Amino acid sequence: MTDGKVFNVLFLCTGNSARSLLAEAILNRLGEGRFRAFSAGSQPKGVPHPYTLDLLTKLNHDASLARSKSWEEFAAPDAPVLDFVFTVCDSAAAETCPIWPGQPMTAHWGIPDPAAAEGSETERRLAFAEAYRMLYNRISIFTSLPMRSLDRLSLQRRLDEIGRALPDTA
Repeated sequence: MTDGKVFNVLFLCTGNSARSLLAEAILNRLGEGRFRAFSAGSQPKGVPHPYTLDLLTKLNHDASLARSKSWEEFAAPDAPVLDFVFTVCDSAAAETCPIWPGQPMTAHWGIPDPAAAEGSETERRLAFAEAYRMLYNRISIFTSLPMRSLDRLSLQRRLDEIGRALPDTA
């Protein structure tokens, strides 16, 4: 991994309406110009979940940039070359992904789907806040990895460990 390189990271989920969009926003903030995050879905909903947009706005992210899109955008010849691809839902992790340009490193960082949460509005919004917290913790660990000093195998091990960490201890 080279000095000064901006790493392209794609977060995948099935619907690309909640978790992957949250992860994209978090990494674009925490990455401080070292990472450029994207998100996509295997079966995109077409629009972000309203609670996703509300939460991002409340946390001072630019929610106007959030859009639900297909992962096919990132398999196209003119797509950014990806360095990392992370699945954040179990459904997308089990699907056959397109061939990504650049042979990116991959890992599964699954978390519960906040869009599937039931209960009162407060309980459903809390599920989105909890998803944000879990993703923030994992992405914080990821952005602090010493990319320059890790060989590919060691880096892959670390990426897998981040995904296996219990949500409360990530």
